[in-house]
Amino acid sequence: MSSIKAALVDLSGTLHVEDDPTPNAVDALQRLRDSGVSVKFVTNTTKDSKKTLHERLTKIGFKLEATEIYSSLSAAVTFVTNERLNPFYLLTDDARQDFPDEDKIRALDSVVVGLAPNAFNYEHMNKAFNILLQQKPQKLVAVHQGKYYKRSDGLALGPGCFVKGLEFATGATATLIGKPNSYFFQSALPEGLNPEQCVMIGDDANDDIAGAMNVGLQGILVKTGKFLPEALAGMATPPTAVVENFAEAVDWILCKRNAAQ
Repeated sequence: MSSIKAALVDLSGTLHVEDDPTPNAVDALQRLRDSGVSVKFVTNTTKDSKKTLHERLTKIGFKLEATEIYSSLSAAVTFVTNERLNPFYLLTDDARQDFPDEDKIRALDSVVVGLAPNAFNYEHMNKAFNILLQQKPQKLVAVHQGKYYKRSDGLALGPGCFVKGLEFATGATATLIGKPNSYFFQSALPEGLNPEQCVMIGDDANDDIAGAMNVGLQGILVKTGKFLPEALAGMATPPTAVVENFAEAVDWILCKRNAAQ
């Protein structure tokens, strides 16, 4: 097993749950940095812009730069720009700020879906449906299609069912941008490092851990956030490690690094 030189760290459910860090996470992040491990924060969070994410994390005690955050929103912005799309967005107002302005001269030619609880109503879904029906080829872009996510009051429905509903109704096949897409993980790797030298820490057995391990990263599953025992049991390949929380994941990494020296 290669020595770990970089950690990709999920945010919501792993580093924090809403505005509360997971146990001892602030100190653990600093210990990880002090050990010389490169850190990048990778997230499927689509409710918040990168600026808002950075402000939230620093407010609750974490030390990081906005440039260290790589989100599915960031990857989706690049995709929309490169494809020169003029989408209808099912996003929160905050997340929408990261994307190009609508071209009022051109017709809407695609639909971008993220986690946007207030946008998932009949009027908006029907508009998305009709845009996709009119476009050939159809361009349905799923920033991610998570089944659920963790809130302070329990699990909540993710955007996946709305993406699948639009696929079913229109015959479109969504382009998936975020985790567990291999493109996302490969794009997030620090320059000059191989996947085997990196580890993914997350609370989602499929999107975080299986997705990362499919491209060669090691995977540490934490039992915080949206962790479900049945999701772990259903994995085709077990995680490299399963620990209680992010702080214990850092302990595991430091132990492996010390053993390799």
